[in-house]
Amino acid sequence: MSPRHLTSINDLRLEEIESVFSLAEKYLRELVDPNLPYRIARSTNVCGGSVMATLFYEPSTRTRLSFESAMLRLGGQVISSADPAASSAAKGESLADTIRMASAYADILVLRHPREGAAQFAAEYASVPLINAGDGAHEHPTQTLTDLFTILRERGTLTDLTVALLGDLRGGRTAHSLAYALARYGARIALMPAPGLELPEYVAARLREAFGYEYLKPNELRSDDGMAGMFVPNGTANDPVGAVDVLYVTRFQKERAADAVTEYPTVTARFLAADRFRNTLVLHPLPRVDELDAKFDQDERAGYFRQASYGVPVRMALITMLLKGDNKNMVRGCHSHGLCTDVTCGNANCISRDARETAAAPKLHPLLSDPSRLRCWYCDHEISLA
Repeated sequence: MSPRHLTSINDLRLEEIESVFSLAEKYLRELVDPNLPYRIARSTNVCGGSVMATLFYEPSTRTRLSFESAMLRLGGQVISSADPAASSAAKGESLADTIRMASAYADILVLRHPREGAAQFAAEYASVPLINAGDGAHEHPTQTLTDLFTILRERGTLTDLTVALLGDLRGGRTAHSLAYALARYGARIALMPAPGLELPEYVAARLREAFGYEYLKPNELRSDDGMAGMFVPNGTANDPVGAVDVLYVTRFQKERAADAVTEYPTVTARFLAADRFRNTLVLHPLPRVDELDAKFDQDERAGYFRQASYGVPVRMALITMLLKGDNKNMVRGCHSHGLCTDVTCGNANCISRDARETAAAPKLHPLLSDPSRLRCWYCDHEISLA
């Protein structure tokens, strides 16, 4: 039987997300630091004898350490390759071969890679569960699970929310995954991008076509504080934006940007003094640079450090589910019917465009809504044949 992987937040059914959160809460209750009710301080032996391999081709602090802490708290062990320059990738080894090799050494793999679609591609060669810890500007599903869990704990619900995404919406993979997840809960998604860093069209297309959302333009929102538009479920009345329940701030992803930015929003206490932000939970996937004023850290609305701490119980729950759960029903599988393998993906950073990955043949499939448009199986970018 093929192992279960998590390469996209859309790989999880809503009931599975709820199960992850339920188990994360259980770990918090049983293993919490009594002085910090969001910090895991003790260990269990649920995954004793299991080994995790963390394969990071990009820098990371929170994601890698929280995954490794989660596995150790579960009683398992960790082997790690955190520096591509010190791995066989520096010798020219392909990702496919690395994944085959690592699958023989560990019971579960965690991959971060600069190429979009790398996780989906790697999953095809993994004989053990593989988790996407970020693939280029594509997705970061476990960060999204952490984000949703934080919102649920802090706001008490995931429904009927207005969530504003601010900053680099073009290269911010956390914003892409979160937008998909929020749409599944029917949230109103307000966009506050830095100039030139707007939400990619393939993400907007997915919101419209897969989740039944419509886009309200700024003049329809009657907003004067930088909101470029809002995605709402079809049929939603064109009301003003109103109060914002969650503000999700992202940094400029300079490592994935071909050009510099001359103007980037900075979130300060003064910015958040507006009526619509009076009771707003402020989140940030971190690291921050200068887009979020450190003077705001002591404000009760600042939830980003608690958010980072919640990454451990959430990832503990996910690891447990993949290693110990009933994962017979795969959500995502690559079916050959309708796939185009002779058309090149238009995304230059797609894993299928990496000359080293000779096994990553193009895989694009026509959209049901418009067969003249193809979506890449790996990175989700779309091209038109018209």
